[in-house]
This record gives sequence, C-alpha cells and structure tokens, in this order.
Amino acid sequence: MFMPTSSTRRLAYLGLLVALAVVLTRFASVRVAIGGIEGVRLGLGHFPLIMAGVLYGPLAGAAAGAVADITGFFISPMGPYMPHFTLTAALTGALPALFLAVMRPRRAGAPSLARLAAAIALSQGIVAVILVPYFLKALFGLPPAVTVPPKVVEQAIVIPSYALLLHLLLRRLTGLVPVWERPDLARNPTGSR
Repeated sequence: MFMPTSSTRRLAYLGLLVALAVVLTRFASVRVAIGGIEGVRLGLGHFPLIMAGVLYGPLAGAAAGAVADITGFFISPMGPYMPHFTLTAALTGALPALFLAVMRPRRAGAPSLARLAAAIALSQGIVAVILVPYFLKALFGLPPAVTVPPKVVEQAIVIPSYALLLHLLLRRLTGLVPVWERPDLARNPTGSR
C-alpha cells in the first residue's frame, strides 16, 4: 500500500515532497522578471506543496510549504529573505486541503476532478493572484496593474495542470487518498496501528 501508516513514514513522505518542491521551484521553473523582480514563475514547484496538504492535511501542507521556502532560500537565495513569501508558500500547501475539507461529500474517497480544480483555483486565486502581488507592491513598489495580469495568465495554465495531475495520481495509485477521507483512519486518525 502506498499510503504511509506510521508517523515516521508520513514524515519521510513529507520530506520527499519538500525536497521535490525545492528542486522544482528553484531549478526547474521558467522565471519571468517584471521590473527586476521575479513576477511569474511557471513550473510544478507548488504542486508537491498542494499534494502534501491534500494527502496529509492543512497543517502538514503549511509546514511543507514553509520548510520548502526556507530551505530553498538557503540553497538558492533570490535576494534577501522575506517572511511574506514563506507565508504564501505555507498557504499554498494549506488552503487547498482546507477548501477540500469544506467541500467534502458524504462518502469517503478520492476527491473528484471538479473538487480538486475548485479547491486549487480558490487557493491559488487568494495566494498567487491577490497576496503575492500585494506583497510585491508593499515590498518593492510594483503596481498591481503590472503584476496581477501575468499572475492570472500563469494560474490559467497551472491550476488545470495541478488539478489534473493530482486527480490522476489519486485515481491511479492505490492507497493514495487524503488522510481524513480514508474510512480505515476514521476511528484512528493518527494512522498508527
């Protein structure tokens, strides 16, 4: 079975997702500068954070996002450390899981493609389209008229990609179901035996 049953395995999988997020974000993304500051980043870097939140819950997703951002900063800094972007990385991991929990149907099982797309769209809309441009304005003086349109185009590409990829993984890999939706964990939410 793919889903870890112990907290040690869960921590190991989260570590793997954090490492994957760091590599995909820092080294395997296309970056477009706006006014000398990174304005758009196309890639799968946020996908492991979203996956961590969906599989292990909002707190795990938030922790994975924060750890990935801080680790990525120390490995490959892109200017001074800004805790604002650690917050956005944490929200990227936590919000989809929260929205999925709110939109949860009565039956347990993997979320539908529509639920995944809606949860990812809501969270990315808040984080990438609203918060990141707000922080770019507050920190660097970049006007939202310059930063928001590229973010909307970026999200029009990544939201369907993330939703479809996560949907396929949840459907194809046995046991890869969000922790809170697994019937065998309803009585034992920690997953320990």
